[in-house]
Amino acid sequence: MSERPEEPKQAPDAESLLPIDEHIEEGHDAEGRKVRHRGIYLLPNLFTTANLFAGFYSIINSMSAQAALSAGDSVSASKYFGFAAIAIFVAMVLDGLDGRVARMTNTQSAFGAEYDSLSDMVAFGVAPALLAFGWALGDMGKVGWMVAFIYVAGAALRLARFNTQVGTADKRYFIGLASPAAAGVVAGIVWAFSDYGIQGSKMSFLVALMVAAAGMLMVSNIKYNSFKELDLKGRVPFVAILAVVLVFAVVFSDPPRILLLVFLGYAASGPVQYLLRLRRHKNAE
Repeated sequence: MSERPEEPKQAPDAESLLPIDEHIEEGHDAEGRKVRHRGIYLLPNLFTTANLFAGFYSIINSMSAQAALSAGDSVSASKYFGFAAIAIFVAMVLDGLDGRVARMTNTQSAFGAEYDSLSDMVAFGVAPALLAFGWALGDMGKVGWMVAFIYVAGAALRLARFNTQVGTADKRYFIGLASPAAAGVVAGIVWAFSDYGIQGSKMSFLVALMVAAAGMLMVSNIKYNSFKELDLKGRVPFVAILAVVLVFAVVFSDPPRILLLVFLGYAASGPVQYLLRLRRHKNAE
């Protein structure tokens, strides 16, 4: 019985010899040729990591607040709920910085875009839902966690749709309420009312409506102004700096209430503009 000749062993692929933490990303140069880059850009991903940490910190404080409520310590619970809400607003600032830093330093990458979406899901999807659930929705039983899940699912679908349309959508507008703005509505409600010592159980129904509405607006087809056409690198009149100082002064005079009004106004601007466009269209017919 003849033996089959042994097949020649193939040389190991060079990529299989790379360390497990080595990252290789394919892209194209200015002339359209495919190029491969090793490693990741540090600076923009530092901001994304800080964004992720802020979302995680918010979740930890929401859990601490629930534990304090279970122990009957409403004062500590209000403090933890406030910290959780503030962490979400901090995550918004960091989320806005990582993209702008990447564009200004020309360090955009597919890895950074995916990492940013995952961080946003934690900071603006899971963290606000747990915050609202711990503060008000938990007293509604199954209805409460269903409303919280509607918000989480809306954030996930919103981010997934945004990633698939990033190359074709009009950059002047967001299709659906952006997840940071939706998180601002939820966190603003909790921060504004818990700062006054108001218990969420006394307004569970209103909070449920707001959280569910924010989740549905994220997956709607309503257009929102993205403000991406603003030129932050160009020269502006001197009065613009005075306007910025005035804005900061107004916000810091009462951060919980002012931020809540700002994000509620932005969330309502989409449906209002949509209704106005429908009215103009009907009048033109």
